[in-house]
Amino acid sequence: MSGRLDWISRKAGAIKGALRVPGDKSVSHRSLMLAALAEGTSHVRGFLEGEDTRATAAVLSRLGVRIQVPADGERVIHGVGLHGLKGTQAPLDCGNAGTGMRLLAGLLAGQAFDSTLVGDQSLSRRPMRRVTDPLTLMGARIDTQDGLPPLHVRGGQSLQGIRYTLPVASAQVKSAVLLAGLYAQGETEIIEPHPTRDYTERMLAAFGWPIDFEPGRAKLSGGHRLLATDVDVPADFSSAAFFLVAASVVPGSELHLHAVGLNPRRTGLLEALRLMGADIRVENPRESGAEPVGDLVVRYAPLRGVALPEALVPDMIDEFPALFVAAAVAEGQTVIRGAAELRVKESDRLATMAAGLRTLGIRIDETPDGATIHGGSLGGGTVDSHGDHRIAMSFAIAGLLADASVTITDCSNVATSFPGFVELANGCGFGIGVAGG
Repeated sequence: MSGRLDWISRKAGAIKGALRVPGDKSVSHRSLMLAALAEGTSHVRGFLEGEDTRATAAVLSRLGVRIQVPADGERVIHGVGLHGLKGTQAPLDCGNAGTGMRLLAGLLAGQAFDSTLVGDQSLSRRPMRRVTDPLTLMGARIDTQDGLPPLHVRGGQSLQGIRYTLPVASAQVKSAVLLAGLYAQGETEIIEPHPTRDYTERMLAAFGWPIDFEPGRAKLSGGHRLLATDVDVPADFSSAAFFLVAASVVPGSELHLHAVGLNPRRTGLLEALRLMGADIRVENPRESGAEPVGDLVVRYAPLRGVALPEALVPDMIDEFPALFVAAAVAEGQTVIRGAAELRVKESDRLATMAAGLRTLGIRIDETPDGATIHGGSLGGGTVDSHGDHRIAMSFAIAGLLADASVTITDCSNVATSFPGFVELANGCGFGIGVAGG
């Protein structure tokens, strides 16, 4: 998003109301890709109208897929079949979408044409060898800039299935290899050191591709077909996370969040907050679009610091900025280990959150793979989000409890994952304004 946007977040009363956050970003990306490769027409409802997902849609359109937009949050995708994509000489711009770039690398590795994947300044600094290494083992040819984007994916390669153990648990890498496996001869099997989100596996099955999967393992073979299906995208748990934390820490709060995706590989924050004493209840559990969904009711409860079980880390990697704020106001200290992955997200989230919370008066002992956060009282100040959407939204929560206003710089990228965040947040009691506005 062009232009710089700074926020001011101020102390507020109780967080109250009922709302639905936008659709799940991970499911939205994958629904576009699989529907594009399917035979027939797929309808996607609850689609996230964010810059990341729109970038993926634009890439697929450049590759010859017709995508209609009958209304906000809806897409009609006219699939071209597994081998129906058409190459283009122009670079394919993924914007800020790391998920889009990594998954598309796997999808494009099996095509007959060359492709070049580019991204914005932030994405261009994010590591890609974790994806290109296993794809190269399958026979793909992908040129990088010392492991960074742009990615030049060479077409016409004969891919072979592999059995690959991920060095680091990553749903994006797993998904990229599985998508390449659709085009490979023989079986492709992924073994994970820790189970990660299984959105791709669930959705492949929903689109009719034979796949065998369980927590920590997935296996498929090439040579089948994807058949069009309709997808109902659940509300994004990562977007709900900011409201879960806000209502947990602001006295007097009670908030109802509707139709939130509760994939067990995504809800580590829910378990972490409950360990800290949060009052969060799941109502009306059900399935939607092959994903578990439920309504969440969260009420204020005093939180206490914990030693976070490392087993929860892969299931909450995107929610750590919000957890840092919860830990900052909890009684006692919260110890986080095994989260080195946070250093290679849109920003170095460990360093950025630690620096921001120190500015607001919180003591943090940083380690290479985590931190010890000593709970206390938040003061006011100016913190830099470094263009990281999740950092910006997390410090908006901090402003609700600080004894003076919190200015958050460089918030434009919030639109990549959560368009309309400020309006929705202020509607239930936040106090976010535009700095200088």
